[in-house]
Amino acid sequence: MTPALDVGRHWRGTPSGLGGLGILASRLSSLTGWRRAGTLMLLGALATLSLPPLGLLPVLLPALCGLVWVLDGAQSRRAAFFIGWWWAWAWYAIGFYWIGNAMLVDPERFAWMIPFATLGLGAVQAVFIGVATVLTWISRTTGLFRILTLAGAWTVMEWVRSWFLTGFPWNPLGSVWDAVPAVLQLASVIGVFGLCGFTILVFTLPVVLADFVSKAERRTALALICLLLGGAVVFGVQRLAAHPTELVPGIRLRLVQAAIAQRHMWRDDLRQSQLLDHVELSRAPGYDKVTHVVWPETAAPFFLNLDPQARALVASVAPPGGLVLAGAPRITPQGTEPFGLWNSLMAIDGGGQVLGIYDKAHLVPFGEYVPLRGLLPIAKLTAGGTDFSAGPGPRTLEIPTLPAVGPFICYEAVFPGAVADRDHRPQWLLTLTNDAWFGKSAGPHQHLAAGRMRAVEEGLPLVRSANSGISAIIDPLGRELHRLGLNQRGVLDGELPRPLAVTPYGRWGNILPICLACTLLLLGVFGRHLRSGRS
Repeated sequence: MTPALDVGRHWRGTPSGLGGLGILASRLSSLTGWRRAGTLMLLGALATLSLPPLGLLPVLLPALCGLVWVLDGAQSRRAAFFIGWWWAWAWYAIGFYWIGNAMLVDPERFAWMIPFATLGLGAVQAVFIGVATVLTWISRTTGLFRILTLAGAWTVMEWVRSWFLTGFPWNPLGSVWDAVPAVLQLASVIGVFGLCGFTILVFTLPVVLADFVSKAERRTALALICLLLGGAVVFGVQRLAAHPTELVPGIRLRLVQAAIAQRHMWRDDLRQSQLLDHVELSRAPGYDKVTHVVWPETAAPFFLNLDPQARALVASVAPPGGLVLAGAPRITPQGTEPFGLWNSLMAIDGGGQVLGIYDKAHLVPFGEYVPLRGLLPIAKLTAGGTDFSAGPGPRTLEIPTLPAVGPFICYEAVFPGAVADRDHRPQWLLTLTNDAWFGKSAGPHQHLAAGRMRAVEEGLPLVRSANSGISAIIDPLGRELHRLGLNQRGVLDGELPRPLAVTPYGRWGNILPICLACTLLLLGVFGRHLRSGRS
């Protein structure tokens, strides 16, 4: 049997530099059974208060320090895994609560899926954090070095979570910095995954102050906290000051937000009126000053590539010399092989010509397609029985009268490094979404924060058109220039911001945060051995 790793031996029963914290740490590390599981779930639940829209970051101090102290008392690999798993299960299950709203659009068919979509999905996602805590335990690091190891392992597992089994990188820990614009600027270098490691370091290094370690190690931990937070704030403030928002001359966008309830969309008796609704809003006062009109995801509930009458209605609101950028489904003509159905964005001019198309690549499992359809007798949430087809991935559209644009649709906003074509960098990002699925919940706020993170990572402005909100125009440093709130019906007019020069993250993508994570792991593991050798 592997000897138990008792990290707590460094302070248990011995006065620490901060005696009260030492007592709390000792009690948390001694928890077992249901008391340990319940405490971890409370800590994970507390941590969710740091997510948008609340952004209460101070709660992460007790939530993450508590996690480390409980992990200090783990006596086996299994215990170490479940310490991370219980904490993360609460973090994800509560953070994803709004997904249940989508099942209530048609409750008779889908309400039974709510526990699987929230508690079940949270349980699956929590496995990744459980792996991070068990890796930290296996490393047998102590003191400051266990914090470095945990930060590196957590970062790596957040990255794995973004692609494993197509990925679901919603609410990575680094997303909490949406509430602090200065610190958010670090995403331009290390992305949201790098911010995950940064978050672990900032909010768990204080546990070293409660350890019975040398004064030098405590001073090092305190210095690291000050250096990390102070350096991030200075970097961010200077970056924000150095790059005032600049606008592209001659372009004025109109974002249409019709706020159509999800239960009404795709009803045969309402589709025509919904299309006319968008036409009417597009021509609202101020239309004569607009150069381009943007409609949200599936705003045109017709197959515009096959329906010239519906396409003519869309084209009718294209400003003179401008375009309509509209979300609509697209389908291959009947009898065409291979058959395809796509969730698309189409650029349509005043003559009804389609000048550009983008097809959504990252589809929502069980929303737009059913994984293992042959084995799972489950209907998808969206209308119709046919699964959507996936597009080819990030691409840049060259459309007349507009700078090169990098479009993405809805769910694709949460995939770091996968919203812009690195070989043909766009000048701005455009996302179309329909967040009516999630009602008046935290979901749309978290979705907006994900889009803002992509803008800062890439150094590109973001235009976000949402059926029910939140629609916004955001500059390449994440600053909101214009906003139309959740469930507000109307239009949002504004100029298009200019991009920045390509950011380090925009150039190298997730290579930088993964290198950072590996560095932390090496410092944690080998630093421990170096210290042991000296002693």
